[in-house]
Amino acid sequence: MTRENVIDKIAEKAKMTKKQAGLALNAALESIAESLVKGEKITFIGFGTFSVRQKKARTGINPRTKAKINIPAAKVPVFKPGAKLKEIVKK
Repeated sequence: MTRENVIDKIAEKAKMTKKQAGLALNAALESIAESLVKGEKITFIGFGTFSVRQKKARTGINPRTKAKINIPAAKVPVFKPGAKLKEIVKK
């Protein structure tokens, strides 16, 4: 499913124009991203939780050269699905 498909579904279900649905989707995604940058957790009960995790620095191996490389610490976004979403997907 593409972004355009999601916009079409939102427009259809919310009875709004595709332009309005696109603006709503963009606003929602921007708000989620801004909250994650601040280190906040976003929870949609039944759907899931977005959060940020800190990965530690580690040593890796370049698969081509077999040389050891240092992989720096990084913050990564994480999504944990909620129980309701898990149940829906199982069906």
